[in-house]
Amino acid sequence: MSTVKTKNVQVGTDGTASNNFTIYVPGTPDGTVRIGNGDAGAVTDVVTVNSSGDVTVSNDLSVTGNLSVTGNIPVQNTGPAFSAYMVNGNTGVSVTSGSFTKIVLDTEEYDTNSNFDTSNYRFTPTVAGYYQINAGVTMASPDAGCAAYLYKNGSGYQWGASKGTANMFPTATTTTLVYMNGSTDYLELYIYNGHPTTLTTSYGRGYLFMNGLLVQQV
Repeated sequence: MSTVKTKNVQVGTDGTASNNFTIYVPGTPDGTVRIGNGDAGAVTDVVTVNSSGDVTVSNDLSVTGNLSVTGNIPVQNTGPAFSAYMVNGNTGVSVTSGSFTKIVLDTEEYDTNSNFDTSNYRFTPTVAGYYQINAGVTMASPDAGCAAYLYKNGSGYQWGASKGTANMFPTATTTTLVYMNGSTDYLELYIYNGHPTTLTTSYGRGYLFMNGLLVQQV
């Protein structure tokens, strides 16, 4: 019985290295076997299989036919996500009766891709796709109903309303799935109410807020 030991096996002899593949283990073996693009002396990893049978693919994985999976497939969403809210001490902000007022979302809880502008109070994502957006507004007057309006590119897009209730701050919320083109599309939060009153800011981010994340990139 004979044993052949080698670290590299090149498959293909084309004069252009990128047309060849090499099956190999690293110079210092680490329990993996790898398939790389290129000649044996200069390889770019494509597929890595470790000693447990886990497979890592360096680029897209295309499957023709059915894919059978035993166990879990973790999905990592690295798209933009943000949470912004209004802070104004404990005094509240006046809202004119019968008008639309933009909410001053001047504070960020998080903004993973730096796509929220706390000067213009708008979200302008730089990744095209469909975004889940949630927003809410709260009035300081128990008898003042209100509506939360999401504006897209300066026009009303989605809204939710709340009727005033005795002894309760009226809170209006809205949620939507919206397409953003990743360049010029932007979202803002407005409030509308039928009575002059003030916004409630005394209790932090849960009263005047907008947040969202990328659900599907396109």
